Amino acid sequence: MATQQTRLTPSQPATSFSRWLIPVAAVLVHICIGSVYAWSTFNRPIHALFPNDPWWFSPPYTTFSTALVLLGLSAAFGGPWVERRGPRAAATAAAVLFGTGLIIGGIGLAVKQSVLVFLGMGVIGGMGAGLGYIAPVSTLVKWFPDRRGMATGMAIMGFGGGAFLAGYLNVYFMNLFGVARTIIALGAVYFVIMMLGARLIRRPPDGWRPEGWVPPVKQNKMITNLHFTRNEAIQTVQFYLLWGILFINVTAGIGILAQASPMMQDMFGKTPLQAAAVVSLISLFNAGGRFIWASFSDYIGRRNTYLTFFVTQVILFLLIPGLAGRGEWGIFEAALFVVFTMYGGGFATIPAFLADMFGAENVGAIHGVLLTAWSAAAIAGPVIITELSSRAKASLAPGASKIHIYDQPLEVLAAMLAVGFVLTMLVRPTSSAKIAQTR
Repeated sequence: MATQQTRLTPSQPATSFSRWLIPVAAVLVHICIGSVYAWSTFNRPIHALFPNDPWWFSPPYTTFSTALVLLGLSAAFGGPWVERRGPRAAATAAAVLFGTGLIIGGIGLAVKQSVLVFLGMGVIGGMGAGLGYIAPVSTLVKWFPDRRGMATGMAIMGFGGGAFLAGYLNVYFMNLFGVARTIIALGAVYFVIMMLGARLIRRPPDGWRPEGWVPPVKQNKMITNLHFTRNEAIQTVQFYLLWGILFINVTAGIGILAQASPMMQDMFGKTPLQAAAVVSLISLFNAGGRFIWASFSDYIGRRNTYLTFFVTQVILFLLIPGLAGRGEWGIFEAALFVVFTMYGGGFATIPAFLADMFGAENVGAIHGVLLTAWSAAAIAGPVIITELSSRAKASLAPGASKIHIYDQPLEVLAAMLAVGFVLTMLVRPTSSAKIAQTR
């Protein structure tokens, strides 16, 4: 059962270790595993090596999809192990799996064995990405009880930043060395960087708290003084409300992300190159939003942050078709960038929200299970916008304008975001009465 939080005494354990090294360690891990989102740059070079493989086992696509599935599953099922063994063991395992997975995949490309590519980059690399994603979370909220949102925002910003950097570096090095050597070299480099992060990361001493920080006398009712285990948390209504909130926010963002380039070409007549430039900028706003919104949530609260996300995005999603009809490109870009700050901000704010609702002790394990919402949204978002826009396009007369083929999918996503607002309003504090229900 959930346990009452131990009250800190005036004499706190001293440590010469700077807690600001923990976000650095987290970024070192996340900036490497975040490169997964730039793997599309490998698609055509890899496909050229396996032109005769069947569509259902084409390495570029099955590898990426498998990596994302294993990321979610390893985060969900590996959470309790991460809490037991600690962040250093978890980050070390992540470095070994992710680095080794890329090296095995690169060797598979060199010898033209698609099974090795699938096993290395898809299965082993995906498992490493999942463990690496959740490894720093519970440690950060324990070192930063005063700034939970900012701390998790810094770490998860690294994931978005990793995708941005890798998108450019992958292409640059492939032009120099070819795809196989590039992936092998990246595996080795990522292993070293992640191991540096693993050596830095550690738990605070028992009973530690920031020097000079005194917990507020009037406790925020949305921040519990209880510690839930993973199994206790998933038996509460609050957990499923948060799961739905994350699912809807990610579905909306990833739906747009999946069709961002075609949308700009169809709605505004942009060239593929012009659209690609905006997609690249999106990753910066995605990364920046993770830090900015998560930090802001420390001041306005996690629930108010998500309420802001949903209200703003409902308005923007409904406005976008009109912007396209009037050709207001600049305002459309601004709307798109705001949406993606909130997409990234949703990822970064949720760990702090979980720590507030269920306590910091087991938040890594709880966060791992909640990330299944990400896996579900990665399927739902692209299906909604791609399927509905394809139907609208098919119904057009030959030569007709494609400006409005995204109207219906955007309206569907706006309706989902409105549901997200309602779910957020329903979130209530965890309490002793709730704990009694889980016994």
